[in-house]
Amino acid sequence: MVSVLFLCLGNICRSPMAEAVFRKQVEDAGLQDRIEIDSAGLGGWHAGERPHRGTLAVLDEHSVAHAGIHSRQITQQDVAAFDYIVAMDAENMEGLKRYGALAGNRVFRLLDLVEAQSEKNVPDPYYTGNFDEVYEMVTDGCQILLEKIRREHEL
Repeated sequence: MVSVLFLCLGNICRSPMAEAVFRKQVEDAGLQDRIEIDSAGLGGWHAGERPHRGTLAVLDEHSVAHAGIHSRQITQQDVAAFDYIVAMDAENMEGLKRYGALAGNRVFRLLDLVEAQSEKNVPDPYYTGNFDEVYEMVTDGCQILLEKIRREHEL
């Protein structure tokens, strides 16, 4: 089983969106029994909460299921357990250093995978309000992530 953890600041906007989008892509590929998906935040301010209403709205608009997704804070055990930790921006990457997670093949920003994307940080729609733009970025990044995992794990 390959495991993927998406990470953002509070785990209510970007990382739960990525979790839901990636889960749909994995299910569409018939790999739901081979890839485990979760999300977390660097902070625990929203622990136990559902994703932001803007995230839920854009997921609903695109018919992406999100049942069961609740915010939680990343743990040291997550860093050790997950095969891939996919951060939404440079601030998240910096925060991962507190847990001993260093950039590399298993720890990276989502948009580092998207060569055509010049901006490598997924903007936080909690502040910008642009959930549609974030959805497009996340969807592109997740598709390339799935290709990467399929190639590296021969799925």
